[in-house]
Amino acid sequence: MTKFPVALICSLSALFTVKPFSGYSQTTPAPTPPDLRITRFSGPSVTPSPACLAVAPTGEVFVGVDMMGSLGKDAGKGRILKLVDRDNDGKMDQHTEFAVVDNPRGIIVMGPQVFVLHTTFSAETGKATGMALVVFEDKDGDGKADGPPTPLVEHLSNTKYIQERGTDHATNGIRMGIDGWIYIAVGDFGFHNATDRSGKKLTMLGGGIVRVRPDGTEMEVFSHGTRNVYDVAIDPYMNIFTRENTNDGGGWNVRFSHHLQSGEYGYPVLFQHFTDEIIPALADLGGGSGTGALFMAEPTWPAKYNNVPMMADWGRSMLYIHRVTPDGPTFTQKEEDFIALPQITDLDVDGSGRLYLSAWDGAGYSGSDTIGFVVRAVPNNWTYKAFPDPGKASVGELTDMLKSASAVARLSASQELLRRADPQGTAAALQIASDTQQPLYSRVAGLYTYAQATGKEGIAALVALTKDAGLREHALRALADRKGVLADVPEQPFLDGLQDASPRVRAAAIVGLGRLGRPDAATALLQTKVPASFVAPLKSPEGPHATPNAAIVLPHLAVRSLLELQATDALIAAINGPNATLALWALRYVHEEKAVNGLITAYRLSKNAKVKKQILTTLARLYKKEDTYDASWWWGTRPDSHGPYYKAVLWAGSPVIEKFLKREAQKAGPANMGLYRDLDARHRMEIAAFAPLKPTEPVAAKEVKVDLEKIKNKKGQVGKSSIEDVLIAVKQIKGDPAKGKVLFTNQGCVACHSLSRSEKMKGPFMGQIGSIMNRERIAESILKPNASISQGFATVTITAKGNKSYVGFVTEETAAKVVLRDIAGDVYTVKTADIISRKEMKTSMMPAGLANALSYEEFAALVSFLAQQKK
Repeated sequence: MTKFPVALICSLSALFTVKPFSGYSQTTPAPTPPDLRITRFSGPSVTPSPACLAVAPTGEVFVGVDMMGSLGKDAGKGRILKLVDRDNDGKMDQHTEFAVVDNPRGIIVMGPQVFVLHTTFSAETGKATGMALVVFEDKDGDGKADGPPTPLVEHLSNTKYIQERGTDHATNGIRMGIDGWIYIAVGDFGFHNATDRSGKKLTMLGGGIVRVRPDGTEMEVFSHGTRNVYDVAIDPYMNIFTRENTNDGGGWNVRFSHHLQSGEYGYPVLFQHFTDEIIPALADLGGGSGTGALFMAEPTWPAKYNNVPMMADWGRSMLYIHRVTPDGPTFTQKEEDFIALPQITDLDVDGSGRLYLSAWDGAGYSGSDTIGFVVRAVPNNWTYKAFPDPGKASVGELTDMLKSASAVARLSASQELLRRADPQGTAAALQIASDTQQPLYSRVAGLYTYAQATGKEGIAALVALTKDAGLREHALRALADRKGVLADVPEQPFLDGLQDASPRVRAAAIVGLGRLGRPDAATALLQTKVPASFVAPLKSPEGPHATPNAAIVLPHLAVRSLLELQATDALIAAINGPNATLALWALRYVHEEKAVNGLITAYRLSKNAKVKKQILTTLARLYKKEDTYDASWWWGTRPDSHGPYYKAVLWAGSPVIEKFLKREAQKAGPANMGLYRDLDARHRMEIAAFAPLKPTEPVAAKEVKVDLEKIKNKKGQVGKSSIEDVLIAVKQIKGDPAKGKVLFTNQGCVACHSLSRSEKMKGPFMGQIGSIMNRERIAESILKPNASISQGFATVTITAKGNKSYVGFVTEETAAKVVLRDIAGDVYTVKTADIISRKEMKTSMMPAGLANALSYEEFAALVSFLAQQKK
């Protein structure tokens, strides 16, 4: 849960001291929708530091207690508890310790099986060894796991960073779709050589979504290029939504995204200069920290709260509803506040419509054994109706559940029918899928149940269902869903789907053709139209990475499928034809000498100036490639976002490209050298012949130095008072923000903090702090800076070759260098290769006492000014 205390640390909100919220944990109730009843289900005596939770369809609540938190490194502080409310009064009556695990990050309950994602530790060394997805069983129903878990996927995060930082930015929530896959939210630690139960290995540089079958096989990447995703919300039609964490110091905020299979979302290396190549997020939502997620689709809930993604935000202490509206193959969205809960971590709903939510409630980066709780929420007019145990239902009853308006009921029935492998149930699932009188959600549930139950034997029936306009998208997805049967799946339904009027069907057809892996489909895929919006972003700190662009989705997916087909010959052949733009887009990722030679030949043959420029751009992109990832490099709180690669290296095609580009630049003459300099700068080729001219503009003025020691040694009203007295005064004094703005400079805040995105980023960004922190928390963070250190801004000490040492916080980090800023504002660049040791301290760069010289009124003015910063 890189994102609970990482939500914690990962966000700007984590910048400040975490204090128990005065909501459910104290006396003042948090704002609640008037048409909901919310009761405290369990408190910290049972569920301290609740990092995640899941609810069985029948209502038993499984809570992942994590008193290690995101930065803790000592094992033995986690467990899974099973909580039961026997009289349905909204309060837990009974609890058992289901299992002991460290750093639980996600739970799924399905019949007697409980899937858990957690950090693993070595019994011999006491150090973290990675993360694993495991499954426990409780066949006797005593509320305790029958024995040790069965590992399904091991090494599911980067061990190096877990050992160094804790389970922070690691792998997080899990949720099952109606297609039967377990979808795993992977933070930007990524992973190296994750291994599923079949022995399949997978490496992912950075974050995204991975999926695996419930038996631990067929592991694959679903989408890539996200930051610190904590959980996924999956709707009845297999649309997947996420809410990310913020980026510390880079100005990148919480993003809400719709994930399409095979999509690339660009974090971090495509965010500035290559956003034309990504599927952008649906919204940039400002500061915060996305945590748990759920797509609510339960008939017992009011329409205005139903059929919506519900997304928790730890940093804002709020559960949000996102109103999603179809937009071609994707969506647009509108965010709404829903339920306020102090540092909310997770949520889930049972088959009776009881929604459960967990609150971190200020438990701190390393967890707490005295803080944290779980609440239950139901509509005012809701009455309890027991949900039948799927394990005891007849096939006929399960079939009826498959037609239910409840997503929980449909998934539970589907999984139970699959477990039984009853021919009657399989036939019933197909009948539901084929029945045009049934609601689409029921037909989709029947379709995926049938596809999973029959495998290769069900292909003919699924092909027939592609003729049904209402079900075509889902029939195509089901046909291409399992790679083990693809050899027997015909290509024609997908080729037909490319001509469908529905962009959602076309998207399914494009993705399916890539999964089928038949190179002859390249010709059809190349005909996908590329919109005028496919243009490189202007030179700026960030490209439009969160501006919805439905028109880019289909060509983007076509490029991903063309790469799956390894269709190099078809791409080269298309360069000087009507589909040149899409072909050249795909060739940007084909690091083959055949591709380089084909591009150069096409350039010489082309008479089209636009195409020739695109070829030059493609060759510049291919000059370097990403180094082979071995888990020893990559991650940072301020990752290198210039792109197009994080750790770029030369390869066999580089000399040919360099020779060609130099020759063409010489032909073009000095007057046209700007094009080649721009290509070199954008793609970081570092070809000496294209080095930039010496700047003619004046060098920027050196920053004003601030004597923080002098400031903190002055004693005024604040310095002579207790912190408690100061906080009481700040509550009573409004404070003049205009005076506070002046004090922001005079008290040295400008030394480490920026207020505007146009300013150079230093330490934690203050330009939006008022949107995620109240006045009290801002005040306390200034008075006690060491109590809570924002992720990425702890003091770092580096020793380097030449008997050199540096102390500061990291402001920039690439594969080749680390840039530090010290407390005096001086900046140092250290080559990565020269670093001998690097250690993160437990103290903040911000000295205590910077407000000591202020009066209560002045301090209140400073706090009021910061509280107004909501950009």
